[in-house]
Amino acid sequence: MNLGSMASRQEQIKKDNMAKERPKEQKTLCIVLDRVKERILLAMKKRNFGAGKYNGFGGRVEAGETVEQAAIRELREESLLEANITHLKKAGEIDFYFPHKPEFDQTVHVYLLEQYRGEPKETDEMAFKWFDVKAIPYHQMWDDDKYWLPKVLEGKKLRASFTFKEVNGENIVNEQDMREVQSL
Repeated sequence: MNLGSMASRQEQIKKDNMAKERPKEQKTLCIVLDRVKERILLAMKKRNFGAGKYNGFGGRVEAGETVEQAAIRELREESLLEANITHLKKAGEIDFYFPHKPEFDQTVHVYLLEQYRGEPKETDEMAFKWFDVKAIPYHQMWDDDKYWLPKVLEGKKLRASFTFKEVNGENIVNEQDMREVQSL
């Protein structure tokens, strides 16, 4: 494939992604950072969707909750950390599409959190570990994380879309569209 046709294909993917209906399922993802020690708190999911992968803390927005309230609740449930909504910094909105399992389609609201109370504790759902921000274990995370997480850690705000395909039982990024934005 020549460069012209590759660029044309990339543009078509972007148009297709923008034309997609956004997923109805709303989720949260809270990335806990310790800027002083230059580290990130990640958790190994123990069960259900995403089991065996490191990720931030988050989950479903329940009826009657705002997205921010859900982010704080999920953080508390999964890590036993406490935080104020005012300390959440929205960093992204990411649409995920799974054509092979459309019930997994979701929009994830990504937040950075640098101010919190308490010490993280392992729960029945998550086992946590601190990582140096220069040694994030992308090979043990969702395939899309290697594309968007470095940008968010640089302070960029993103709107993104990732479409996955299943390869040997793993969800692999098949298409992506990522744009930096001024506000969310």
